[in-house]
Amino acid sequence: MGISINSLRESDAEELFQFEMNNRLFFEQMVPSRGEDYYNFETFKIRHKELLAEQQENKSKFYLIRDNSGNIIGRINLVDIDTPNDIAEVGYRVGKEYGGKGIGAKALKLLLETEISVKKIKAKTTTNNIASQRVLEKNGFKQVCIDDDEFEMNGQKLQFIEYLLKL
Repeated sequence: MGISINSLRESDAEELFQFEMNNRLFFEQMVPSRGEDYYNFETFKIRHKELLAEQQENKSKFYLIRDNSGNIIGRINLVDIDTPNDIAEVGYRVGKEYGGKGIGAKALKLLLETEISVKKIKAKTTTNNIASQRVLEKNGFKQVCIDDDEFEMNGQKLQFIEYLLKL
């Protein structure tokens, strides 16, 4: 499946909100919830504008992953861009119906091919998210450590695995 990544725009708010609503339960199986208020459209619009302001200030870069028909099938972001220290953090999520099709790996590859102003990119995922671990490793990220702190999510005791990519 062909995909593209496109910078987040103000006009994406409604479609992105629907994507997040449609995939909420799926995402919350692998990552901590964004909180109940995130799924209120008025609150979502406020947060969306905050992300756009952060992007405008070059503190983060937010992208939507789209299929060939232009539908949102995921998100990928470069956040906490620290230009003086040449480091940022990547995060991504792919909708339930697109999992297992290599979309995350392709989107990360596309992101790495964009104009990136840092030399190191951090990432983290949970110990139960094997798919995300594979996406990172397929794109050259190396496991740095497993956090000592455990947390419970959906009845499972989990830890975060931290990764690093040096460009």
